[in-house]
Amino acid sequence: MTKPVETVRLTTAQAIVRFLVNQYVVIDGRETRLCGGGFGIFGHGNVPCLGEALYAVRDELPLYRGQNEQSMGFAAAAYAKYHLRQRFMFCTASAGPGTANLLTAAALAHANRLPMLMLCGDSFVTRLPDPVLQQLEHFNNPTLGVNDAFKSVTRYWDRITHPAQIIQALPAAIATMLDPADCGPAFIGLPQDVQGWAYDYPVSLFDKRIHRIRRQTPDVAEIADAAALLKTAQRPMIIAGGGVQYSQAVAELTAFAERHGIPVVETIAGRANLLNDHELNIGPLGVTGSNSANAIAEKADVILAVGTRMQDFTTGSWTAFAHDARIIGLNAARHDAMKHLSLPVVGDAKLGLLALGEALGTYRAPGTWVEAAAGERKAWNAYVATNVAPGNRPNSYAQAIGVVNALCDKRDRVVAAAGGLPAELTANWRTLEVGTVDVEFGFSCMGYEIAGGWGARIAQSEREPDRDTIVFVGDGSYLLMNSDIYSAALTGKKLIILVLDNGGYAVINKLQNNMGGDSFNNLIADCPTIPAPFTVDFEAHAAAMGAEAVSVTSPEELGNAFKAAKASSRTSVIVMKVDPYEGWTQEGHTWWEVGTPQVSGSERVLDAHRKVEDSRHRQRKGV
Repeated sequence: MTKPVETVRLTTAQAIVRFLVNQYVVIDGRETRLCGGGFGIFGHGNVPCLGEALYAVRDELPLYRGQNEQSMGFAAAAYAKYHLRQRFMFCTASAGPGTANLLTAAALAHANRLPMLMLCGDSFVTRLPDPVLQQLEHFNNPTLGVNDAFKSVTRYWDRITHPAQIIQALPAAIATMLDPADCGPAFIGLPQDVQGWAYDYPVSLFDKRIHRIRRQTPDVAEIADAAALLKTAQRPMIIAGGGVQYSQAVAELTAFAERHGIPVVETIAGRANLLNDHELNIGPLGVTGSNSANAIAEKADVILAVGTRMQDFTTGSWTAFAHDARIIGLNAARHDAMKHLSLPVVGDAKLGLLALGEALGTYRAPGTWVEAAAGERKAWNAYVATNVAPGNRPNSYAQAIGVVNALCDKRDRVVAAAGGLPAELTANWRTLEVGTVDVEFGFSCMGYEIAGGWGARIAQSEREPDRDTIVFVGDGSYLLMNSDIYSAALTGKKLIILVLDNGGYAVINKLQNNMGGDSFNNLIADCPTIPAPFTVDFEAHAAAMGAEAVSVTSPEELGNAFKAAKASSRTSVIVMKVDPYEGWTQEGHTWWEVGTPQVSGSERVLDAHRKVEDSRHRQRKGV
């Protein structure tokens, strides 16, 4: 006789929460809860049922009160990035605008291949009270709503219309978020009535489950083909992307490069794969890169791209490499491994580097090539030293970066995003410790900086509470999203935030000018709809949200303020004005394709268009 299945009667919301509490992952040989907690703003679409369920596990799954749903998503993404995609946070939002506010954050997590679980309110399945508050009505499709918009920005999407569906939906969402090849955000829509409906769930659904991140062994034939190609290289180069860190393959990458004498360049997501002073670290690559990395990239004959999606800022819109250069794509994701007709090696970076190293045997790159690459890096180091030095020009991003770089602890985490700071940080930051740089440039999303810093600090405080999270943010991004200064103050998650004020969207003003346009609608001073520009008192504003705040006028004062912030236990905001015109790093840039007008009444615009088109011959066509 078959033994009856043991069941427990729970609401849909209670079952979801109980399931999450019992998911674990092995990290560094230790079991830890897979979900680190969540960020939430309650409304009528999630507070009666999901809120009730979360209250019961408030110690196991700490819920951080958000100020803005978009910033909650940014914080969750930064949390996952700190934990190398081995842990995630959930975000819960009410139906309607609360959930809609998560769209941008979901897109950021999707672009950056980061796990994040969204548990969002939805309209009633019964439709008895329709139309309800905040519901969008589509007259010819009553099943269509705001939540359907998430289909384009998530890796997993589901709407729960019966309590039993979560038995399949939750494991599928977890599997997606932990898949190295398909990692990204998962969205589960929770209609308000279904959240509270009860069901007799099998008790086994809530058994403790221990997850391990899959490591896919590359195909033997693909390894053999890659090794055969690399052995022909006279000028080989390794591109180290963010996937190197997610695979925890930094040691293997370093050993591989050293054993075979191959120079390494880094992507933006791959910054801090190698220490600044490693002899084979030739610098950051691409549009926001270094002269040194770009110099060897254009000469390399075989390129091993490890854990990178080869976006245009890495490839210089595919002008950074010689037309006849051969690319080997080592990546867990097939889609990324075969871009631009690369020779694909689909698999885990750690296992792939080990297997490829064995297949290469005693191969080493010619010493003259390695010496030439090291010479390029030496010259770049000299440029950076001058570029970050105080007093050589008006206050600049680079000078601020140099001050902080010289005074921070080697394990402090640096966070930046969007605008001009990603380029300046990528080019000028000298890595002190592996895995300490978070420059969000996959989606280039303004507003990530402070919110992401908060999420990173929550994660950092779990493992390295004695280290600091340092946020670089421009005035434009600060004004877009700053409420997580308040979040950091409320939760005691200390941040050090540097607000570098250049009077508007200065980097886009620079692009506008470089493309022949007049300054318009970017710098506050150049907005015709602003009759009398004024200066925001960022210091007073930050102080009003609970931070220690100070304004400084020079890199020297910045250094003193930063030392004080390091010594304090509270969130600190340091404000410094920087020059919007003269402060930019002038070297290290490849060509970048942007749209330019073919017809214009301005000769300067037409001249810029001609220069863009004249450079197009350098662009690889994918062969």
